[in-house]
Amino acid sequence: MNSSSSSPADSASAGTDGGSAGLATPAFSPLYQQIKGLILQSLQSGEWKPGESIPSEMDLAARYRVSQGTVRKAIDELAAENLLVRRQGKGTFVATHAEQHVQYRFLRLMPDLGDRQTEGPAERTIIDCRRLRATAEIARLLALRTGDSVLQARRVLSFAGRPTILEELWLPGTPFKGLTAERLSQYLGPMYALFETEFGVRMVRAEEKIRAVLPDAAQAALLKVGKTTPLLSVERVAYTYNDVPMELRRGLYLTDTHHYRNVLS
Repeated sequence: MNSSSSSPADSASAGTDGGSAGLATPAFSPLYQQIKGLILQSLQSGEWKPGESIPSEMDLAARYRVSQGTVRKAIDELAAENLLVRRQGKGTFVATHAEQHVQYRFLRLMPDLGDRQTEGPAERTIIDCRRLRATAEIARLLALRTGDSVLQARRVLSFAGRPTILEELWLPGTPFKGLTAERLSQYLGPMYALFETEFGVRMVRAEEKIRAVLPDAAQAALLKVGKTTPLLSVERVAYTYNDVPMELRRGLYLTDTHHYRNVLS
């Protein structure tokens, strides 16, 4: 920070009442929360990219002119939110979807027998990928304007040769310019890792709605099931930093050999 900038400590004291009766006092923000916000700004701007290390706690404390303990508390929260990863003896790194232990962070479908490791990776078939104009509903969910450019893609995920998940997803057109069905087919890693490495978009959290449904004729054909087969419908909106929606995904899950698993704490 340059000498003309106010430090987070200055900002923390700005919420006190200056003595004018009747004026509302701004809500107090703990100092570590302000540091957390500054670190998030650096993550969002790409100063530290997924997989890269961030400066040490000591360096960040000097940068923000706060104590090392304040920085540590901010980093602890970011690590708990899976935005940063601490590695003993190595430092703190920006979390990435390319890491093995977080590749399936947003996929909660688990095999009834064994585990995901023994089941092996899903076989992916891209049905199509095309540019469209956002409908009012898609625009609302992605915080766009009706008619804005969006990318729509559909794919089938199969396990042991059996179609299990049919997904349809929408992405805002501008951040994902250049994404094609061919690129989606060629990339062997997780889709969110592709978004990180080639488009600079990192999904950091998601919200889901789940309900039981029956497939229509086209969906049943793609999943190779009857039209009376019950499916689990999962609608997900995934967000990047600062709660900016970057993906709408609607999946139909076949659950006769799998189940949806979530851990609550």
